[in-house]
This record gives sequence, C-alpha cells and structure tokens, in this order.
Amino acid sequence: MSADADTQGLRSRPLRLTVNGRAYGPVEVPDDMMLIDVLHEYLGLTGTRFGCGQGVCRACTVIVDDERGPREVRSCITGAHYFHGKRIRTVEGHARRDDGGRIVELSPVQQAFLDHFSFQCGYCTPGFVNAATVLLERLRQRPVARAQLEDAITEALNPHLCRCTGYVRYYEAVRQLALDTPGLVSDAEPKERGS
Repeated sequence: MSADADTQGLRSRPLRLTVNGRAYGPVEVPDDMMLIDVLHEYLGLTGTRFGCGQGVCRACTVIVDDERGPREVRSCITGAHYFHGKRIRTVEGHARRDDGGRIVELSPVQQAFLDHFSFQCGYCTPGFVNAATVLLERLRQRPVARAQLEDAITEALNPHLCRCTGYVRYYEAVRQLALDTPGLVSDAEPKERGS
C-alpha cells in the first residue's frame, strides 16, 4: 500500500490464511475489507457469491475449519482479518482436480445437486453446497436418528435463500445423500432432549 493511501485514512495489515488447502500471504489487506472481496480481488476465487451484502441470503457462505469443527461463516459481512491464520473452504475446493486444475470428480454434495436438478440460476448454489457439506461432516461425527433427519436438514438449509425456489430439490438431494451415505443416519429411536 502506498504512503498516500495510508495518509488518506486507509489502514492495512498483513493477512495469512489457508484457502482450499493452499496457504496465502502475507497479503496487505485493508482493515475494513470483507473476506469476499479478498477472495474475489486478491485470490481470484470468484465462486463465492455476493448476494444481498447483509449476510441474509448466505450465497457468500464459506466453511471455516478450526477446533470447533467445520462451520459456516458469511464472508460478505465478516472482515477478512477475522480469518487470519484460519483454514477455510470455498466452493472451488470441493471437487477433485487433476494436476492441470481441471475437475475430474465433483464432491458428493455437488453431484447430488446435479442429479436432483437442485438449482436453476445457480447463484445461491455455493452457499447451499457449503451448508450441506458442513451438515454431512457433522453427521459423520454425530449421526442423527432417521426420525430427526428432516429437522437436521431443515436447520442446516433453511437460513439459505434461493430466489428460484429450488428448496425442495436441495432438500431432496441432501436427504438422499444422507440416507445413502453409511454412518450418517441411525435407525435408533431419537433421544429425548436433556437426557
């Protein structure tokens, strides 16, 4: 950053983070810049979508992998420096790629969404891919009773907005994937809360 920019009140500091397994930084990033802008403008990762700009639609969702486990964070309202030293995943990090960077296999979530024709315009899809991925990874750690699967999917996907009304197909895809993936759903009776 130039000295002129600093005198105009624009402050920056170095940012280091790992995105999709690749380390970036240190990169000088303005203090008030949101992560989505860093992804788009500094790292060339444009799969994360800027929708409402207020964190409501969740098209901008990325996955943070830390001691709390995988979790969703909205990148349009979260400053880039919050992610300093953290590991995150964007929609570009789910598919398996060859040495030339070409996609050779979609993630199970991405494939399920295609198989169920889950989206129309696709603008919200990166957020839904990340939400479904977090849900399935949590179910891998702590399976849910079959009777509670619908509620788990609803809780995971409901905050995400789809302007093309693809909700039913997103839900169906995640439900089918959860049922088809061994170890995520139990036939045991659900436990009462608090027991």
